Amino acid sequence: MADEVKIDGQTFHNRLSSLISAWKADRRSNDALFAGVGSFIVLIGKNEDAGTYQKSNAMHYWLLGYEFPATLMIFTPDALWIVTTVKKAKHLEGLKGGKTPLEILVRGKDPEQNAKHFERCLDLIKTSGKKVGVLAKDTSSGPFIEEWKKAYGDISKDVEEVDIAPALSIAALSVKDETELRNMRDSARASTGIMSEFFVEEMSEILDEEKKVTHKQLTDKMDRKLDEPKFFQNLKSKLTSDFDTQQLDWIYGPVVQSGGSYDLKLTAQSDENNLHPGTIIAGLGLRYKSYASMVARTYLVDPNDAQESNYKLLLSVHEAMIKEAREGVAIKDLYNKAMSVIKSSKRPEMEKHFVKSAGGGIGLETRDSVLAINAKNARVLKDGMTLYLSSGFTDIENPKPQDKKSKTYSLVITDTIRIRRDQDPAVFTNGAASDTGSVCFFFKDEEEEPQPKKQTKKDPKVGAVAASNITKTKLRAERTTQVDEGAEARRREHQKELAQKKQQEGLATYSEAVGDENGVTQKKFKKFESYKRDNQFPSKVKDLAIVVDEKASTIVLPIMGRPVPFHIQTVKNASKTDEGDFAYLRINFLSPGQGVGRKDDQPFEDPTAHFVRSLTFRSRDVERIDLIAEQITNLKKNAVRREQEKKELEDVVEQDKLVEVRNRKPSRLDTIFVRPAMDGKRISGEVEIHQNGLRYVDHRGSKIDILFSNVKHLFFQPCTHELIVIIHVHLKNPIMIGKKKAKDVQFYREATDMQFDETGNRKRKHRYGDEEEFEQEQEERRRRAQLDKQFKRFAEEIQTAARDEGWGVDIPFRELGFNGVPNRSNVFMQPTADCLVQLTEPPFTVLTLDEIEVAHLERVQFGLKNFDMVFVFKDFHRPPVHINTIPVESLEPVKEWLDSINIAYSEGPLNLNWSTIMKTIITDPHQFFIDGGWSFLAAESDDEGDSEEEEESAFEMSDSELAVSDESSEDESDFDDDASADEGSASDEVSAGEDWDELEKKAKKKDREGGLDEEDSGKKRKR
Repeated sequence: MADEVKIDGQTFHNRLSSLISAWKADRRSNDALFAGVGSFIVLIGKNEDAGTYQKSNAMHYWLLGYEFPATLMIFTPDALWIVTTVKKAKHLEGLKGGKTPLEILVRGKDPEQNAKHFERCLDLIKTSGKKVGVLAKDTSSGPFIEEWKKAYGDISKDVEEVDIAPALSIAALSVKDETELRNMRDSARASTGIMSEFFVEEMSEILDEEKKVTHKQLTDKMDRKLDEPKFFQNLKSKLTSDFDTQQLDWIYGPVVQSGGSYDLKLTAQSDENNLHPGTIIAGLGLRYKSYASMVARTYLVDPNDAQESNYKLLLSVHEAMIKEAREGVAIKDLYNKAMSVIKSSKRPEMEKHFVKSAGGGIGLETRDSVLAINAKNARVLKDGMTLYLSSGFTDIENPKPQDKKSKTYSLVITDTIRIRRDQDPAVFTNGAASDTGSVCFFFKDEEEEPQPKKQTKKDPKVGAVAASNITKTKLRAERTTQVDEGAEARRREHQKELAQKKQQEGLATYSEAVGDENGVTQKKFKKFESYKRDNQFPSKVKDLAIVVDEKASTIVLPIMGRPVPFHIQTVKNASKTDEGDFAYLRINFLSPGQGVGRKDDQPFEDPTAHFVRSLTFRSRDVERIDLIAEQITNLKKNAVRREQEKKELEDVVEQDKLVEVRNRKPSRLDTIFVRPAMDGKRISGEVEIHQNGLRYVDHRGSKIDILFSNVKHLFFQPCTHELIVIIHVHLKNPIMIGKKKAKDVQFYREATDMQFDETGNRKRKHRYGDEEEFEQEQEERRRRAQLDKQFKRFAEEIQTAARDEGWGVDIPFRELGFNGVPNRSNVFMQPTADCLVQLTEPPFTVLTLDEIEVAHLERVQFGLKNFDMVFVFKDFHRPPVHINTIPVESLEPVKEWLDSINIAYSEGPLNLNWSTIMKTIITDPHQFFIDGGWSFLAAESDDEGDSEEEEESAFEMSDSELAVSDESSEDESDFDDDASADEGSASDEVSAGEDWDELEKKAKKKDREGGLDEEDSGKKRKR
């Protein structure tokens, strides 16, 4: 083992220098921390297998990463002196030469020489000052300790001993660096993994099956988990890739307590009593690479209202303490915050049951008493400190005990946290849930009381056609399409403010010239490896023939008497030609500078490198050359196909495991269909709500799991005016459903499967006219309303289960909807509070409003029946989304909606080339906003609008041209009546001023003055 010791020299010198610097800074001020000591001693005797680290052990691990038994360290402001054995001295020799000098005194078998080393150390202590720092509470034993005590006794009367433990905690051990914090995070994840993924499951099974298992047996099972590396590899909270289970060790517990006997101290142990289904407290702590973490939870089995209420109070106290823990806050303020929450609650009498000490520092030491959390500790928290917070109520009387062992109980919640600057602390142990829904278990069978049906008043509007959808006129021209000038002016003013704000945000975000050259991300030179060793070559290469190795995706070519492998990804193509008796095989390779534009996929890595463009081989065996060319072509096709599949699935993430509900039946919704359908088959199933996600299971047993952490938006769309009722989940990252990836998963049920009675029963004989049809309509309305209520309630249950994720149920506003073509078909787009969605027909459309930079309305000009809308995202690398062919009647409502949600918009008469525009922006966003940013859209709109008016005044079309244009327009052929109505209304408005003939003469005169004749205007019109 000695050969495996490797001390990190840089870490040693950095930490030693920071300790000496803090010491010197304290001496320059008022010696408040180190109490004016001139030197201090860290002493370790023989190796003892203790459960906890003392300060001396912690200092060894902090500086060296190892514990060196029988070693004396003497720290002075100028140097570090170490007395140790020969073997340990060899490992320490490499640490010399740092900023702080290191002196090593090697002990051997000569007692006189060893005594001289101790005398030298005693002289050093006396010359450094009268005060010497010691670790008063540390205890060590062994011959080495006895020798030192004997030598030190000679000067003990001449020096004043000062306990240096608080100073070492504050100056060295309490504030952790990134390496230490990483080890603590791994330790915490391992601890919470055992708690949540083993203990909870094991406890649930024991209670559910009413097994007789003692606390000691249960903790022994938990203890044995450290010997199962696979358990930690499969944890839901992923550990670092280099996690080593051999470096895990227990520092607390594991402890399981139940049945009315509870001890919340760290010295508690599991007894031989059976696990009791009541209040169960489980606690454990692990050390990883010497750094510790701790977690404890209370689980309530069939609790009464008082127990649940007390636990909720404790949870609120615990959360308040965590939120209060910030840099600059005194430790006593955490405890006082807890007491104030209890006093201001509905149960102030619980103050006397609250623990006297609510935790302390943790890290190399299991419990650092210097950072003890109580009402008197005035030490201030700093960024990087780590604490274990343990909130608890002890010896609570149960007013309604379930049995004899439930008369008194205790509650505790323990977490390991890291203090941060200007934000809430990081909770390392949040992987073990502590909310009431996760810790309360209900095993008793309770008959659900049927809820009385509420008599709801019939809404005459349900199922009827909305009055607002009935137009009073048949002609489009007679409808109120005039712009509200007041609203337009208000919008214009607000849009100016939004445009200025966008410009300022753009300049602030892209304050420096950053971007991608040529508007594309720079590609790296791709390298491929065919074989790692020579013995992996195919055996056929010995013949020095061309070999196509499909397994390795490689072509082996004979060059200069040697087989040379070329990966298929380096090959562009292969071709075969015949000349006389010979067949020629030409293999072209990919090389930089060979492609044009976006096809040039091979950038230069080394400008001085040479590349092979092609190789040509000649053979008389024509059939073999044909076969090789075909094999190379097929191998290239398969490689390209694999690359495309890999690229398509590169954003698909592997979700964590779904944590199923164990203590009760999960909420479920049955007779549900899912889109996209699994295996392309439409089969009904049921949706279940579990602890951390949803699970859809069809009748064949196929499953789809969706974790709450991967949900971006949740929508509920009622079946009003629709054929289906929908719960739609929009994901952050796509998941695989069958063999296809999906970013949207939809659960729906049809609302139109009415049952018709064709049997001619008695009721039918006594019904006349439309009475039966009216009853069926009423029944369908009631069923639709019931469906909406059922699905909405289920969506709200999903929101409640995922309350920590920060998203809720979003419902589309149908009254703000408009028709458009986001993909191929014309659909009804509907805004929600956070999105613009289309959830009825696949492919679905979900646009998050917060991600939109600007909107641009295209083809907005007089005479057109439709316009287009383009959304540009804040992520400029994301292609803009187009919604085309929106009816012009929706123009004003769309503008009003965009303005109301503070999205800057512009409009223009033409369709723009957005791929070129976005490429220009990505090339240099800083320069784009320097040049005015999105103002070019508004400027172009104004210029195009003016030129459009001038050109239209010069147009004069003949009847034949008008007929041709009418025939070529599909849109106008569908709405001839409306189109003619528009023209009629326009002519009526003009004729109200002057006669048509007079206007025509004026137009011709103006054309001649402008140098335009009928032929020119006709050409412009056609263009």
